[in-house]
Amino acid sequence: MSDTRLDAADLRILAAIQAEGRITKLALAQRVGLSPTPCWNRLKRLEDAGILTGYRARLKVRAIAPVTEFLVQVTLEHHRQSDFDRFERAMRATPAVTCCWAVGGGVDYMLKIVSHSIDAYQRLLDGWLEQEIGIARYYTYVVTRTVKEEVDAPVELLAAKE
Repeated sequence: MSDTRLDAADLRILAAIQAEGRITKLALAQRVGLSPTPCWNRLKRLEDAGILTGYRARLKVRAIAPVTEFLVQVTLEHHRQSDFDRFERAMRATPAVTCCWAVGGGVDYMLKIVSHSIDAYQRLLDGWLEQEIGIARYYTYVVTRTVKEEVDAPVELLAAKE
């Protein structure tokens, strides 16, 4: 991935795919100013390089079922590699954990958790504590309203010169 050089056309392809994943190959080529075959070849190169990792639909989950989102700060008891590995395996295995970031600055991880209720969330945390996956402390913040949520950083940031 680090060997792949991105030019302006690659960035236009990524921005278009990011904004509209269901775009046809022909429409993508027209949007980025390339003929279909070179555009398709670039798209395949971006996929093969691991830069473009998938195509997904974004769901408005609250339109399907009532959910509550939580942001959780987690500090582990110990800081050996095996402790981080055990905790991260548990996070990957838990569908309710939609994001897990290892962070610096006083806590070890930040989590985003989606649950049907506060009670279900607390049962999840209680289960982790019973499993002894290494949690020393956790702090929970209930999301009351989403102001902005983007899955990935906008491609425009890649082209920006500071």
